[in-house]
Amino acid sequence: MPHAIRIHQTGGPEVMHWEETDIPTPGKDEVLIRHTAIGVNYIDVYHRNGLYPVPERPFTPGLEAAGVVEEAGEGAEDYTPGMRVCYCKGPLGAYGEYRVIHRENIIPIPDAISDMHAAAAMLKGQTAHFLLRRLYIAQEGTTILVRAAAGGVGLFLCQWAKFMGARVIGTVGSEEKAAFAAENGCDFPIVYTKENVEERMLEITDGEKCHVVYDSVGKATFDESLNCLMPFGTMVSFGQSSGPVPPVDPLVLMQKGSLFLTRPSLLHYKRTREEYLYGAAELFDLIMKGKMKVHVGQSYYLSDVADAHRDLEAGNTRGSTILLPPSS
Repeated sequence: MPHAIRIHQTGGPEVMHWEETDIPTPGKDEVLIRHTAIGVNYIDVYHRNGLYPVPERPFTPGLEAAGVVEEAGEGAEDYTPGMRVCYCKGPLGAYGEYRVIHRENIIPIPDAISDMHAAAAMLKGQTAHFLLRRLYIAQEGTTILVRAAAGGVGLFLCQWAKFMGARVIGTVGSEEKAAFAAENGCDFPIVYTKENVEERMLEITDGEKCHVVYDSVGKATFDESLNCLMPFGTMVSFGQSSGPVPPVDPLVLMQKGSLFLTRPSLLHYKRTREEYLYGAAELFDLIMKGKMKVHVGQSYYLSDVADAHRDLEAGNTRGSTILLPPSS
């Protein structure tokens, strides 16, 4: 019997249970996929601990995976058995050996890209795409600050921004992560456990500060990130690994230089099939041309997903984290 991770009540990593499931049958416009690699993302933690409520329980978490088409339902016959596909925009259900998903949500994997790299790159790479190519278009002369620069999204942001000509400053928690970020597009890694981020940022920019800050950390770094912005700078709060950001008085944005603040979502920026395909095409193109490296920093068996979540929340990971189903 196949298995999936099921959550009956929200809480810590221990609430994720390895349970037997049936192999589902695809309906109209649906495809049955046998997963070969599953991506782990911080949003999975938010669903697991209840920060982002999931209306139905029990549920299977996970938004990102790669696999092989096993069967196609009526209207999805262009996805033939044996095709390699990936996805990153949900709905929830990736933490399982098999699943059915609507044909509009899956994308064929190019021959030159492995299933593991596709699963590691789709959500994080698509996030970097909309942050840099749509929300705030980085270019020559742009100075950006990336929080968690050695993390999954952080590495894609650093590499993509560097490719676009930006000057990249990044914060990391250790010298090892600083070296890793520097190898992947970060011009100026700042080890926040040893250096004052604001002071070092001012040195790097000669007091000019940054055009945009990409902050996935949240509560612990939000105020400092605002202080790193030049007048009319853009604060992009797209995660909260340290906890939710408290309410913000809009007057603070004026006082700090008429700043712009946004809390974006991948699902909004990739809400149409065209936007979804566009981001994937640009991402895969850069990977295949060697302009973007996909770093799988650690992998776990799907049944050991609790260990993956513990390491992610403790900051003991770098790059992307992958879950491997027994059938892969």
